Amino acid sequence: MKYAILINEGPEQFAIRNDADKAPAYWGAYTAYGEALHKAGVFAGGAGLQPPHTATTIRHRDGKRVVQDGPFADTKEQLAGFYVVDVPDLDAALEWASRCPGLEYGSTIEVRPEIGMP
Repeated sequence: MKYAILINEGPEQFAIRNDADKAPAYWGAYTAYGEALHKAGVFAGGAGLQPPHTATTIRHRDGKRVVQDGPFADTKEQLAGFYVVDVPDLDAALEWASRCPGLEYGSTIEVRPEIGMP
């Protein structure tokens, strides 16, 4: 079964990505995590995302397309990246999610099963 491991970061965590002192450890931890997922044969996809200010949101209002620069909601945490793992069950997905480096940096990790569209 496939599960998405969603990484939600606040402004402090997004800032670490470009901090000359902290970024090497941050990116190194994510590289090691990705390598571990690949080595275990559970990696099914994923990507890091640019900061929220680079987002463009689209919705329909009164039958018309409305495009907005920035994220949909102004919240403390925003989606920073995701992994998709193919594991036997939720317990295995939670075990992999608990190893995500984002937890070390104060991120919130959400695990959600895929719908499995035909």
